[in-house]
This record gives sequence, C-alpha cells and structure tokens, in this order.
Amino acid sequence: MRTMVLASFLVSTAVSCGGVDMDSPPERITVPRGATLTAVAESLSARGVIGSTRLFKLYAKFTGRERDIQAGTYDFRHGTSMGAVLDALVNGREAMDPLVLPEGLMLSEIVVEVNEQLGTDPDAFAAAVRDSALLAEVGSEGETLEGYLYPSTYFVRARAGAREIVEQMVDEFLAQWNPEWDARVAELGMSRYEAVILASIIEGEVQDRSDSKIVSSLYHNRLRRRMRLQADPTVIYALGHRRRLFERDYRVRSPYNTYRINGLPPGPINQPSASSIEAALFPADTDYLYMVAGNNGTHVFTRTYEEHLAAIREVRSLR
Repeated sequence: MRTMVLASFLVSTAVSCGGVDMDSPPERITVPRGATLTAVAESLSARGVIGSTRLFKLYAKFTGRERDIQAGTYDFRHGTSMGAVLDALVNGREAMDPLVLPEGLMLSEIVVEVNEQLGTDPDAFAAAVRDSALLAEVGSEGETLEGYLYPSTYFVRARAGAREIVEQMVDEFLAQWNPEWDARVAELGMSRYEAVILASIIEGEVQDRSDSKIVSSLYHNRLRRRMRLQADPTVIYALGHRRRLFERDYRVRSPYNTYRINGLPPGPINQPSASSIEAALFPADTDYLYMVAGNNGTHVFTRTYEEHLAAIREVRSLR
C-alpha cells in the first residue's frame, strides 16, 4: 500500500508544474560524462530547474532510469516538470544553438561567423573544412570545402565540435543537390565541381534573383567564345576581403582573378544557393556578352562592346 501511494505521489509530482516560464531565458545545464545521479540532481536544483533533489532522485530510481542519463548540454526553462526534465536527459535532447549563414559568404567569412555565433575555435574549423573524407564525399577537387558549406539557418547541438558543424553543412549541400542535375552537368560537358564554381560566381554577382539565369547565360556565352569572364566577385575573392574595387585591383595577380585568367577560376569563391546552382546549369537562352550593374540591383545586358559602353554611360548618368 505504501509503495502504491509513493508511486502515485511521484508520478503526480513528475507531471505537475506551475507553468513553464517562457519569458525568462532557459538555464543551460552541462552533464559531464560519468556524472552521478546525485551530481545531476544537485546541479538542476542549484539552477532552479527542479524543486527537490531528493524527489528527482527518487523519481529517476522509481522509473528505472537513474543510470540512463546522457552526458551533454541541455536547456531547461523554469517550471518544466520533473518528468519532462528527466525525459530530456535520458533521451539526450540536447540544447541547440542557431547558426545563420546567408548566401554568398566566402569561407574566410564563414570561419568568422561560426566563431562569433557559436564560439567555435577558428583553427579547428579551418582544419575541419580540409577533411579529406568530407572533400571526397562532395566530390570537391579543391583543398577546402569552399562552395559546399551550404548557406542556411542551422540549429547546431550546443558545444558541437568543428567537424560536426561542417558535416551538418555538407549534409545540407548534398540534400539540396538535385540528383537530376548530374545528367545536366554531363550534358554541359562540365564536372560538378565546375558547376559549383560557376554557381558561386553567379551568387556573388547577382542581387536580384531574376537576373540569375541571364547572368549564367552571359558567362556560358563567354566560356564558349573563350572570352575571359571578367567577373568582379572573383577579384574580391582574390583580394581576400570585401571592399569597393579600384582600377588597380583588376590587375591583381591571382589564379582567381578572371580579368587575368582564361576560363573558370580553380575553385568556388563562396557558398552558392541551390537557385544559383540551378541557374548555372540551366541558363537563359540569350546572346549577351556584356553587363553592367544598374541602380536598382539588376543588370543592364548588352551584346556588343559598343552597346556595353553606351550602357555604362547611361547608368553613370542616372547615378
């Protein structure tokens, strides 16, 4: 009889709570590997997550889960029931931190963003993006995963290591890659790596998405005619940082400067979105060879150099 009363009491205590406090930030609790039930309960109690260390231990033992608590980092809001707390600990539902990576970031910029948003060691991250297994998985021909760290909003396990974070980005790239694109890559006589390179240049060039397939068409036309791409984003990548370009910058010696080299640069220059990859593979049908950035985020496209010069004069006059 006493056992039944105790069981009823523990169950009612485990499921009852005065209401979860959604206005205050959650308490972050770290459970070290090998931590005892007592140590976990005392940590939860000290942060106000549970009201009684003794009751929490009794409930864990009564439900037979006192040895099932998993190491990790957890977020708990005040007012969470004791049962919900134990369930999270037993099932390893660790805290997740957001990581926001917009389209078109260079690898050097991603290193900074991951460090600022998650506190990840930049050196460890720089090593992870050179992992040979991950490079092989995506089919990269470069020395880093530049181009394959897919731009998105991620939720990353709290205190995740650099490689785990990079794996998550690579997995997202592979998930976004449409299998039907492989046939199109072969049809164009390109490799997937070359498609990603071209997509990254389109990503860097385009502000208005409606321009993407037209810009792609222009680059394809230039490649077929063996004309240099002369893409400003490749100059920025060659310089290593973003700033306004000056005339002298177009002469910088770099295998990425498409004002000086023929064809595509040796690798991607940022992380392209799926829409830029699709634009690279399915360009519009045009005979444009020149473009100049307009004043509204779009480009003015022309067929001849004379038309191009006229477009430049027009854009400058409007400015």
